[in-house]
Amino acid sequence: ARTVMTYIAKKCGICFQPPSIILIYKEDSKDKTRQRIMPVRNFSKFSDCSMAAEQLKNNPWHKAYLEGVSLHQLQKLYSLLKGHMGGESLAESLEKFRQENTIDPEEDMNKLDDKELAKRKSIMDELFEKNRKKKDDPDFIYDIEVEFPQDEQLESCSWDVDSGEEI
Repeated sequence: ARTVMTYIAKKCGICFQPPSIILIYKEDSKDKTRQRIMPVRNFSKFSDCSMAAEQLKNNPWHKAYLEGVSLHQLQKLYSLLKGHMGGESLAESLEKFRQENTIDPEEDMNKLDDKELAKRKSIMDELFEKNRKKKDDPDFIYDIEVEFPQDEQLESCSWDVDSGEEI
């Protein structure tokens, strides 16, 4: 029988050119840090970030790798990409995302439609999860919002500390 691999997500980031989501992960039985590039296709500045995030998370090719990445984090990466496509700076996109994903204590939840209500609920769950997880949890994920260097080979990055080579 084929053993099921478990992948431990370490960092998740977005690359604008070509649009792709990049995951740095480990296989549970090995020490080596690996990287997976998931090209973003059929996504424009008019796309729905939550749908895109759900599709990616449920994509049979990537599902096992994205186990440890929250839907909320993927939505964030997509919204940064969407902002970038619409000409926003990274700071603008981040701020916009923060505002859209903050709970307004004054807001009357009873007046919201189901979609908005569901969104608030997932934000609350997310905040709850975030506060519950401590940094030393094995599945704690750092939110990385940097563009990866395009021209350097990524191997030259000093993430792979376990390779035993002198840096």
